[in-house]
Amino acid sequence: MAVSVLPRSVLPRSPLVRYLLVRLLLVIPTVLILVTVVFFFMRVIGDPITAAQGGRLSPEQLDIRRAASGFDRPILTQYLEYLGGLLHGDFGTALTDRREISEVLITNGAATLELSFWALLVAFVVGVPLGRLAARHRDRLPDVAIRLFAILVYAAPVFFIGLLLKLLFSSTLGWLPSSGRASPSVSIALNNVHPKTNIMLVDAILYGETSYIVDVLQHAVLPALALGLLTAGVFIRLIRINLLETMRTDYVTAARARGVSESVVVRKHAFRNALVPVVTVMGMQIALLLGGAILTETTFEWQGLGYILSRYLLARDFVAVQGIVTAIAVVVAITSFLIDLINALVDPRVRY
Repeated sequence: MAVSVLPRSVLPRSPLVRYLLVRLLLVIPTVLILVTVVFFFMRVIGDPITAAQGGRLSPEQLDIRRAASGFDRPILTQYLEYLGGLLHGDFGTALTDRREISEVLITNGAATLELSFWALLVAFVVGVPLGRLAARHRDRLPDVAIRLFAILVYAAPVFFIGLLLKLLFSSTLGWLPSSGRASPSVSIALNNVHPKTNIMLVDAILYGETSYIVDVLQHAVLPALALGLLTAGVFIRLIRINLLETMRTDYVTAARARGVSESVVVRKHAFRNALVPVVTVMGMQIALLLGGAILTETTFEWQGLGYILSRYLLARDFVAVQGIVTAIAVVVAITSFLIDLINALVDPRVRY
């Protein structure tokens, strides 16, 4: 049990507080392990200066660059200095464009956050109703069709779905833009918004121009669909399975015996309890969304963390890659703790 991390006499008496304290303490070693793995994996490839500038500079110039950046020092010294920098919010500086990684995380991370929000919205709007519909029509034509749809959208590569959406809605029908977060003129105008949040929709609202808001929303549709359908496939299957299990419980049988209609039984009695596991899976999908964002953002030239990470990888800028991957690992670990918190508040059984 996870509670054995601390002596029972030291732990609080409240099961909820004890559970959350242990989960919070487990975040620290989890993040430390992730940071350590990322750091030494990047060093196995070679020192960042040689990886980024090898073949462009002479051996003497490479030695000078390595010494100036501290990459000629023992690996353990570099590791400890990197940990110290992380504690102060310093993720390093990119070698190619000299941008602070913390600035990249704020600017491009806002774009990824915005895309993830739209994708989760699509996943809920598509996945929850279809999951309910499949459960109500178990083993009939709607159920079979919905399950096949869920398998297809989950198994298909996200970039392939993105290309199909671009081909249909942008190239063929001309309804929606194919790339970017906004039109060039809108992007230029929103760069002058104060205070600037780097979230296009919020900046457009702050600007106060309705046409800009519409333009931003139009650009978000295709990337959100491409990434959201991936997660919707998970939600459909999860809602269906948990709803079917809940429908076989005693309290649902009792509700039916009282003459409650099937639609009310599903909506008020079974569906709420079936949603509890979705909260857990939603947290697990954060990692899936961040991974899918790399391909989605590259496909639609959506300048988020995935897009800029692919650029740094092509440039072999392993300092920037290390900083971004470390930040993503920290976000996933913190998100896991928040999901544990929500689960503990929603379902008392989780606390014990």
